[in-house]
Amino acid sequence: MTHARAAVAALHRYPVKSLLGERLDSADVSGSGMVGDRALALLDTATGRVASAKHPRLWQRLLTLTAATDPRGVRITGPGVDVHSTDSSAAKTLSALLGRDVELVDTPPEKAQLDRVDPDAVLRDGITATLPLLTSTFAAAAPGTFFDFAPLHLITTATLRRISALHPAGAADPRRYRPNVVVDTPGDGFIEDGWVGRELRVGDELVLRVIVATPRCAIPTLAHGDLPRDPDALRVLARHHRVVPLSVLGAQPCAGVYAQILHPGRIRPGDPVGDA
Repeated sequence: MTHARAAVAALHRYPVKSLLGERLDSADVSGSGMVGDRALALLDTATGRVASAKHPRLWQRLLTLTAATDPRGVRITGPGVDVHSTDSSAAKTLSALLGRDVELVDTPPEKAQLDRVDPDAVLRDGITATLPLLTSTFAAAAPGTFFDFAPLHLITTATLRRISALHPAGAADPRRYRPNVVVDTPGDGFIEDGWVGRELRVGDELVLRVIVATPRCAIPTLAHGDLPRDPDALRVLARHHRVVPLSVLGAQPCAGVYAQILHPGRIRPGDPVGDA
């Protein structure tokens, strides 16, 4: 790796898909991702689709809720909500908040799908009822999971500094981009682009293969807990960093990279990140 001083800066886990998550002091990473990450999801019982804030008109309220693990399992908290995933009242409570009937599930339905909006349409028109929807089957690189594409998402502090430098308010909060691993790197730039196709070692055991740049959707623009809406979190990338992650997608606003796990391991902040 070009930057020999790269190291893990922070670890994040999201026990329920599209909810806010938790910061960790250490994480076990198995062949299917960070243990406990996206272990659960909400299923829209009317459509059979997995609920995702990528369809913000229906699901942006998911980002008012926080999921964290505790001895009882997964605790979900937010405005007027404090339930455990195992509570018999959990689905009813969450359905009342979201205005749609949902159930918590721990296994994706067969050929699970989600709806998302075109990020360029969001920047052009805002979040409206007429935004066209794209339907996709997710977890292409991690079958049988609730990941959108691959089991691990990394972003560097160099990328966050570049976004901040280009952002009108001079701010890029990593929470908007929902990484599992924030990698501390020197410099200022989208250096992860150069990692695609390479194998990385994180700490003593974990080995990853970086497979693709991460295309960004509407989610960074939305309010995240106490963070207000911020269209520039996506607009900066749309104007200054378009990458073709997959040939079928064309050029997309990207930040960070997706990775597969070649060898599992435990990682902690401060662990070195370098070529395997």
